Amino acid sequence: MTADDDVQLDAGKARLVIAPGDGGALHSLTVDGTELLRQDPGTGCFVMAPWAGRLGYGTFTVGDQTYRMPINNPPHSIHGTARDGAWEVVSASATEATLRHRLTDPWPFAGTVTQRFALTDTGLTLSLRIATDHDPFPAQGGWHPWFLRELPPATGPLAVDFRPAWQYERGADFLPTGRHIAPTPPPWDDCFGMPDGVLVRLTWPGFLELTISSRVPDVVVWTLPEESLSVEAQSGPPDGVNTDPRMVTPDSPLDIRVDWTWRRLSPN
Repeated sequence: MTADDDVQLDAGKARLVIAPGDGGALHSLTVDGTELLRQDPGTGCFVMAPWAGRLGYGTFTVGDQTYRMPINNPPHSIHGTARDGAWEVVSASATEATLRHRLTDPWPFAGTVTQRFALTDTGLTLSLRIATDHDPFPAQGGWHPWFLRELPPATGPLAVDFRPAWQYERGADFLPTGRHIAPTPPPWDDCFGMPDGVLVRLTWPGFLELTISSRVPDVVVWTLPEESLSVEAQSGPPDGVNTDPRMVTPDSPLDIRVDWTWRRLSPN
């Protein structure tokens, strides 16, 4: 197996396709033969590391040193560097796989990002570790799925249900202002606080109910695309490496786990 070969996992009537040669992204997740993820380039589901969401104006500071990342979502940097890098397949079986990415330029600190996937007929566990070789650095992580709104077996469009404690007020520059506000109605391109852990339910009526759960405290919900919506469980809010940095040290990597569990629904 080469880095360009896709990795396929099968468990019962669920199938997952992972693309090491495309930033370690998930290219496909099917349940009972139905694709759940959007398929055009840059969609599917990709990892966000070593930061998640927008990095304000592409800069962050460690000690007295300020670092600048490439601006790929002007005026900000977005979703980290790992999704653009090469991934090594560490191990793969019928239902589980582990991939590893070396953090390199433009990220200024040596380290690794490791993804682990475990598939069953009723769910997918995504695990992420961000580790440093030597020097401490601030980090965030998560995944950015693109779930299709309309599926052929469903009797209606995808519905999203969750109960956040607050919404991060979004400024004109799309960064959190620092204020917590009452959740607003959609449409959203917003981050929500769920301090007891993320719990979001997606329902394709008459077909499938998919629950996203994690111990991480924040979730971005993006409903603006017409074809898809995204539910991004992540370890901090946008620009969190600046506003609330979680330092990764040799003795303290950042570990994140997100579970997608589903149950089949009968048509009404």
